[in-house]
Amino acid sequence: MKTIEAKVYSVEGKETGNVALPESVFGLAWNADLVHQVITSMMSNARKNIAHAKNRAEVAGSGKKPWQQKGTGRARHGSRRSPIWVGGGVTHGPRNDKNYDRKISKKMKAKALYTILSKKFRDGEVLFVDTLTLSDAKTKVAKNTLEKLSSVKGYEMLANKRKNSAYITTIEKDAKVERGFKNMGNVEVDELRNINPVDIMKYKYLVMSAPESSVAFIGKKLAVK
Repeated sequence: MKTIEAKVYSVEGKETGNVALPESVFGLAWNADLVHQVITSMMSNARKNIAHAKNRAEVAGSGKKPWQQKGTGRARHGSRRSPIWVGGGVTHGPRNDKNYDRKISKKMKAKALYTILSKKFRDGEVLFVDTLTLSDAKTKVAKNTLEKLSSVKGYEMLANKRKNSAYITTIEKDAKVERGFKNMGNVEVDELRNINPVDIMKYKYLVMSAPESSVAFIGKKLAVK
C-alpha cells in the first residue's frame, strides 16, 4: 500500500515526527459531483419537517356553495375553502408529511469522505497533533492551545478565523477538551467515529489528534470495498 508522509506536531506547535497516510484515503483526486451528491443527501436526511400549510380539505369552513351558479352576475364559486378565498386552503404550500429521505450507500459516503480528506490535505488544511489535552477545562486554556497550534506554518488563521475555523477530532471522548472548546463558536470537537463529509466541509481546518490511531481507524472502519 502506497503511503504519504505528513508532519505531526505537539500542542505547543512544535514538530514531533511523521505519520504515514494511505494514498487510498489522503491521495484521491477531487470528485465534486460525488461530494455534492453525498452532502446534499445527508443534509436532506437530516431535515426536519416543521412548516405545514393546510390545503382546502383541511381548513375549517362550510362546504356549502357560496351562491348559485348562474344569475347573480358574480363569478362562479363552489367552496369558501378554495385557495383563492381569504381563509381558504394553501396551494403547493410546505407540508410536514413530505419525505426528504435520500439513500446513500456506505461506499459512496466513505469515498466522499476520503475525497474531502485528500483535498484538505493537499490544501494544507489538515493538522496532525500527537496528543491533544488541556490542563484545565476552561475556554482560556483552549484558546491558548489554539494560538500555539496557529504558530505552525500554514495554520496562522486557526486562532483568528471568526467562523467555522476548525473541526477537532479525538480518538475517544474527552470531556475536558470538549468543555474547554465548547464556548468557542468557531470550533467543533467530536469523537473521530462521528466524522462525516458535512462536518469537515463546514470547517476550514481539520485538527486530528493521535494521528496513527486515527488514520488506522478511518482506513479500517470506512474502507471502500
